[in-house]
Amino acid sequence: MSVVPVSARRVGVRRLGGPLAGSVAALALVLVVAASSGSVPVGAGEVVAASARGVEAALRDLVGSAPQPDAVAPDAVAPDARQRVVDTIVWQIRLPRVTLAALVGAALALAGAGFQGVFRNPLADPYLLGAASGAGFAAALAMLAGGGLGLLGGLGVPAAAFLGAGLTVAVVVLLARRGWSLPVVPMVLAGVVVGSCLAAGTSFLLLAAREQAASILTWLLGSLAFASWERVGSMLPPLLLAAIVLLAAARALDVLQLGEPAAAQLGVHVEGLKLSVVAAATLATAAAVSVAGVIGFVGLVVPHAVRLALGPDHRRLLPIAALWGAGFMVLADLVARTVIAPAELPVGVVTALVGAPFFLVLLRRRSAA
Repeated sequence: MSVVPVSARRVGVRRLGGPLAGSVAALALVLVVAASSGSVPVGAGEVVAASARGVEAALRDLVGSAPQPDAVAPDAVAPDARQRVVDTIVWQIRLPRVTLAALVGAALALAGAGFQGVFRNPLADPYLLGAASGAGFAAALAMLAGGGLGLLGGLGVPAAAFLGAGLTVAVVVLLARRGWSLPVVPMVLAGVVVGSCLAAGTSFLLLAAREQAASILTWLLGSLAFASWERVGSMLPPLLLAAIVLLAAARALDVLQLGEPAAAQLGVHVEGLKLSVVAAATLATAAAVSVAGVIGFVGLVVPHAVRLALGPDHRRLLPIAALWGAGFMVLADLVARTVIAPAELPVGVVTALVGAPFFLVLLRRRSAA
């Protein structure tokens, strides 16, 4: 494989630094605004202070230097009722949801950028290989079964959805493999076929379900209403692992855009690259779907927007897409929980309302090109 000169790598880092810093600052602002918005008004300064007290209390509890408090902070830290209420609202209700939204958006945007790179098509999205259909079918089964369907019923909805998404893509890859190669077109076609079958199964379960039908439909439309620090913790390991693999493959993905024969001649192990990127992107997608349900268009819209703004270099595209995806999801969830308060829209509806027009514009641009 060709070696990138040190000077070129330094130029790439400098070109990444500005957009990265700006994206981090914008995401921080969005997080504070989202955490301060709701039925109970909370100031930005109160959000920052409550978050700091929550982190301090969590660290103390982690190292065992103080007992677990009933609220976010002990009375010695929060002497007045207002501060205790703010701490509870911010740390136990809003901040877990805002954090989970950011992680879900980052995971879907990363996965979308990975799939678009490996398939060399900006219209690819994280659900192209049937992950959403597999997760939806498994989640619906888990909701219907409760504890009465053996292992699947006892796993719970998040774990069942995670396994459903992962196993579906694994079956698609096995169906598409031709010896040691993984051709793109058969993989996409297998994903369409398997996903359609599982979507039909989910529709049947919806018809068969009665009491659980509303819960299944809400999950299929995507929701962050059940966010918690436990779900945040369960999503972090797979997301970090997927991000490491995808970022490590960034330069190889750039070379792959020249075509598979050219990439192979330049030293890229094309089949290994495709398999690792598909596995990492599927891992991120499964983690997102398992905690938030099926949320569409994030993995399609955000990577393409970053590509239009900053270019196709995956060393910039992947990290910036993760940050933009996080901010986009936080804003979408903010709209979902406030626009018709006290009721709440499924966040997948909000992302579809934004993503569908963008998708149509993208199609028109490609057809005119």
